[in-house]
Amino acid sequence: MKKKFEHIFQEKVQGKVALITGASSGIGLTIAKRLAHAGAHVLLVSRTEETLLSIKAEIEQAGGQASVFPCDLNDMEQIDRCSKAILDSVDRVDILINNAGRSIRRAVEESLDRFHDFERTMQLNYFGAVRLVLNLLPHLIKSKHGHIINISSIGVLVNATRFSAYVASKAALDAFSRCLAAEVHRHKIAITSVYMPLVRTPMIAPTKIYKYVPTLSTEQAADLIAKAIVTRQKNVATHLGRFASLTYAVLPELNNKLMSIGFHLIPSSTATAEPEQKLTLIQKAYAKLFPEDKK
Repeated sequence: MKKKFEHIFQEKVQGKVALITGASSGIGLTIAKRLAHAGAHVLLVSRTEETLLSIKAEIEQAGGQASVFPCDLNDMEQIDRCSKAILDSVDRVDILINNAGRSIRRAVEESLDRFHDFERTMQLNYFGAVRLVLNLLPHLIKSKHGHIINISSIGVLVNATRFSAYVASKAALDAFSRCLAAEVHRHKIAITSVYMPLVRTPMIAPTKIYKYVPTLSTEQAADLIAKAIVTRQKNVATHLGRFASLTYAVLPELNNKLMSIGFHLIPSSTATAEPEQKLTLIQKAYAKLFPEDKK
């Protein structure tokens, strides 16, 4: 079954041009390599040119094709220049994967004097992604094809506590995507939101307690993006994500109660030098309510 899917995936992306933001590590790096291996020309976007050049060399050594476009996606002017450089260098962009993101784990009551947390998260996760979409959209409309994939979060479906800044920015991108999808449907442009669960990437590394919580590997996360590319469906989520969304729609108080229990069981993170944390038996029992979903 997996071999059949990989064959379909290769047929879908071979010869295509795929732009991936946040391509220097984690999910972005993994899906970029997978796309290149399947025959796509990958456009690597991230802040550090040196890292991107190293990845480009690795991809080309393996027989793939890659181009490098350094850009700080917090800076709107840099995004404009990067977009122009991309459109000047390639004939088309077939797939845009908005993967770059920032996550902040902090309760609202601990953020009363940290409004900048909300501003910074919205700047990258929402405004940066939207600016890139707006810059590429005329090109996609003219081409009469294309696929925009936005990496959202399972937190949007489960209403994850301590992630209000992060979840709000991803929810904003979701709402933008839903509106855009209807507007560009006649141009044969697909918009997909991938509700990514916790993934073992540098983004979650500072929170040591996540060592004891089920997470996906970057390869499993790339599987979800590959599914989005093949199916072009509007939403891609794990079974847990779909279940959480259903419980909130049908039994919102149950969803609220479960998340409230977790909020009080799992402590807040401290600063960068967070001490080693181990789960109590009760915390472990709660974690088992949310098993790792590899689908």
